[in-house]
Amino acid sequence: MGKPLMAKATAVWLVDNTTLTFKQIADFTGMHELEIQGIADGDVAVGVKGFDPIANNQLTQDEIDKAENDPLHMLKLKFNPAAAGEEKRRGPRYTPLSKRQDRPNAILWLVKFHPELSDGQIAKLVGTTKPTIQSIRERTHWNIQSMQPIDPVALGLCRQTELDAAVAKAAKKTDSVMNDDERRKLVSTEQSLDMPSEPKIPTAIEGLETFSLSDPRGDDDDEEDKRGDGEFLDADSFFNLPDDDDSDDD
Repeated sequence: MGKPLMAKATAVWLVDNTTLTFKQIADFTGMHELEIQGIADGDVAVGVKGFDPIANNQLTQDEIDKAENDPLHMLKLKFNPAAAGEEKRRGPRYTPLSKRQDRPNAILWLVKFHPELSDGQIAKLVGTTKPTIQSIRERTHWNIQSMQPIDPVALGLCRQTELDAAVAKAAKKTDSVMNDDERRKLVSTEQSLDMPSEPKIPTAIEGLETFSLSDPRGDDDDEEDKRGDGEFLDADSFFNLPDDDDSDDD
């Protein structure tokens, strides 16, 4: 079900001018029931002017009357023929003039941190053209030396949910085995925070994975252990001279 324009202002008007329940208003405007209660208590939407949904062709008085008489009745947005198919409209995303100069920085961020995204996905996220994306990928853009990678969500060029959805869609197309860092880049932020970290071997001991303290000579030690104590030479034996014979004195 579609949501009304200026949902919070519409909720303010419905709270002030109808006897609808908080749940009915919350379901119609897409807000939380506690927010509607906060509006009624004067804690939320302070200073917001009510937006009349009847005068603005979003609700009918008959629909409001039905909902007031039946607390279980859900308000239905008035059908507007002029808005039919508007949600399916295709085309490049409109970017305000004040933010258009930030688009190259956002593209550079996406190319650097999410190389798995296609040119079409990037163009849809930030509202740009494929030649511009290609020039940034190949670092042939005229202003590439002055560009800095900046998150498009922080710039307000797209929503975090849109970026996460695009990354998740690109991740499904990736069949190769990925390491821990690559996995975190190809999933949404919420999923990456729940992933366990893979054990990593410190670079100082790389190559020693098969190191063992056992003697590689195999059974030589066993043969030495079988020899008796008399068969081993001690240090004192090297300093004992042979016994003198009487024939040497003659």
